[in-house]
Amino acid sequence: MIKPSNYHNKEHLIDEVLEAVKDIQIKFQAEDDEEKEWLLKHSPDPEVQELIEEMTVTMLHVLDAIGTLEPVNGITISKQFGFSKGTVSKITKRLVQKNIILPEYLPDNKKEVLFRMTEQGQDIYRLHQAMHQQIDLGANRFLQRYTEDELQFLAHALRDTAQASWFNSEKDGPSIVSGDGGAYPEEDSELNETTGELTVNEEMNEIMGMLHTLNIRDLKKAKAVLEDVFFTKYED
Repeated sequence: MIKPSNYHNKEHLIDEVLEAVKDIQIKFQAEDDEEKEWLLKHSPDPEVQELIEEMTVTMLHVLDAIGTLEPVNGITISKQFGFSKGTVSKITKRLVQKNIILPEYLPDNKKEVLFRMTEQGQDIYRLHQAMHQQIDLGANRFLQRYTEDELQFLAHALRDTAQASWFNSEKDGPSIVSGDGGAYPEEDSELNETTGELTVNEEMNEIMGMLHTLNIRDLKKAKAVLEDVFFTKYED
């Protein structure tokens, strides 16, 4: 049986972790702008810069998928990268209109469309890959500060996070007031309806369910890791 003092301590830690999660969501939204700024800064071609200015983060991610798998159809992009079919359809149409990708029709199947990058699409794709390589190097240097036990805990928690459905958690936790806000307000509203992402409030409910399964020691670890990983700046 959990002692009242331990219960209140755990509740306090859960509240702190949830506050950190909210801040992380805001941080990720801000970094979307930083990502575009990096691409613009490192592109020597004015035409490519103009295209990047007009692209959303989702467009960049769909282009990444095409660059990784080309020639590839929309269904494969949807399955392997977690985009909804509606999002892939709308994004590929925009990328075709901007001459960033080209549609390719099979001789024996006119209904199936494969996508390839144009020369400008390849330039943007290479830039985006270089940016993520830079981020990976910086993140690797940053994570070297942790012990093996801390890294194992973080890896375990992140794997659970990716696989869990906290909104339908078997553990009952405090309910969060629902709202209409999404996690990515900068995207077009038309795209928001098709991304299949959970709303912020649904995510908070799921996070609450997961945190209630942790003991006080692990909650303290989670809080410390979140603060270091997401709120400590590291050099590029």
